[in-house]
Amino acid sequence: MSQHIVSAKLYVSVWAALICLTVATAAVSYIELGPYNIVLALTIATCKMLLVALFFMGLKYISDRMTIVVIVAGLFWLGILVVLGMSDYVSRAWY
Repeated sequence: MSQHIVSAKLYVSVWAALICLTVATAAVSYIELGPYNIVLALTIATCKMLLVALFFMGLKYISDRMTIVVIVAGLFWLGILVVLGMSDYVSRAWY
């Protein structure tokens, strides 16, 4: 199996983008957008997640089948977290 070689310039570019998005997240937290604060913060977080997954984890360079496996596994894990979180929420006594 051949390995894809990624240049250091690409890694530095992705790192700089991640730093800029982190600063953007912090800056957005000081702006009052009402209910859209969480939407914007999650959008920025999704962009950061995609950069990390595609370049640092190498998902951009592996087969399509393996990418699908990773996506399904991530969604399955998200489902577990949602079910456990909601079971805690539902089981609480609200006074």
